[in-house]
Amino acid sequence: MGTPVRQTTIPRMLLPMTVLLFMGAAIALYLGISDYFRLKTETMGVHSLRSTLQAQEERVVQQQDQIVAFAQKIDALKTQLAKLHSFEQKIRIIANLEASNDGSSMFGVGGSDPEDLDPATMIEQDYLELVRGMHAEINEIDQASHNQHNSFSSIFSQLKGKRNLLAATPSIRPIKGWISSSFGYRESPFTGRREFHRGLDIATHAGSPIISPADGIVTFAGRKGLMGKMVTIEHGFGMVTRYGHVQKTLKKKGDRVKRGETIALVGNTGRSTGPHLHYEVRLNGVAVNPMNYFLN
Repeated sequence: MGTPVRQTTIPRMLLPMTVLLFMGAAIALYLGISDYFRLKTETMGVHSLRSTLQAQEERVVQQQDQIVAFAQKIDALKTQLAKLHSFEQKIRIIANLEASNDGSSMFGVGGSDPEDLDPATMIEQDYLELVRGMHAEINEIDQASHNQHNSFSSIFSQLKGKRNLLAATPSIRPIKGWISSSFGYRESPFTGRREFHRGLDIATHAGSPIISPADGIVTFAGRKGLMGKMVTIEHGFGMVTRYGHVQKTLKKKGDRVKRGETIALVGNTGRSTGPHLHYEVRLNGVAVNPMNYFLN
């Protein structure tokens, strides 16, 4: 007698449900993969955008640094032109030439302060307007330098016939040192009263050489009251220089001296509070400020 055969009945809805299950799993897998690649693409885009922004920020910082350096160069050029103009005016005073009217220094020295060009604040500024302003300043400097060149050319032409005057003008400092008392009114270090100081007091080490600031003839070398030992040089054209409180005179009356020649040594003779040179410039007998004649 054989084993009876068992029959299994598959529910009618199982097959459709299995198919639907596989289809749902496939759709979920597809959507998952799609989301993964979409997120990956977006992440790559974010990184690319971040790199682009970083590069742009670096370019902006570099441009800001260039603008700051450019502004500093403009200020340096303007300052240098102003110094040249001042030097020109000093030469005109020394050589007794008419003042220049060409407006070679008709601009305000300064411009943008480098501290005002801080990159943190420049982001909010109008770069185009800033660049336009710099170009305007460059054009101004170019015109001023052209005028200054013409002015110096005029001076050189006029100075050719005034060589003797220039040689007789006390245009260099007689000693190196620091000015302890300027020309003009001051409080006397001896009486405490207000008095007019007719020269410059230049402090330095005792024994330092004193040089003649221009060609001339020694008209006095010896002691003279409160000035102690003193040297006087007549340069011609009404110009006379005096050197007081010297330690030792190296020239005598009647000696001819050339600009830069040593005439005495710094000392502390006469009424003096310490080693220094009392230096005077007199024009037609009137004391004038020696600083007006220094070119060095």
